Amino acid sequence: MTDMLYHITPLGLVEIRTDGNAITSVSFVQTGQQEQVPTANTQPLLQQCTQQLDEYFAGTRKTFDLPVAQSGTAFQQQVWAQLQQIPFGKTISYLELAKRINNVKAIRAVGTTNGSNSIAILVPCHRVIGSDGSLTGYAGGLWRKQWLLEHENKYANGVQALF
Repeated sequence: MTDMLYHITPLGLVEIRTDGNAITSVSFVQTGQQEQVPTANTQPLLQQCTQQLDEYFAGTRKTFDLPVAQSGTAFQQQVWAQLQQIPFGKTISYLELAKRINNVKAIRAVGTTNGSNSIAILVPCHRVIGSDGSLTGYAGGLWRKQWLLEHENKYANGVQALF
């Protein structure tokens, strides 16, 4: 059984889903999709998730301690697990991510897997950038990726702008 709710964040509305044991999705509601109104849901895991997201956006939370689960191959699970090891306020390149799973030849597959992450922010795919330091692809839009990186940089390092 899947429970879900909509929650307002500084980056717009997000849809959060849980199977009751783990958060299975945090996704941005894109402009042009049917407008949804924030909903209340008393499912404890959804309440914890909204609270932790609010703390993250307020700059008081740097790590999430929620169980997460998304369907994927062993390779995808390995990449997503590595994403969760990237510290708040830090970035790595797709090449570095491929090196961390001991497979530099899989850089394209790493990029594809990063892009198919369905748990935005909690599994911080936004912390992966191009080898030249450029912002590259983000399912929520590059403007959100830039906002998230600048937000984290501000609270991690006291610096206002990264790009």
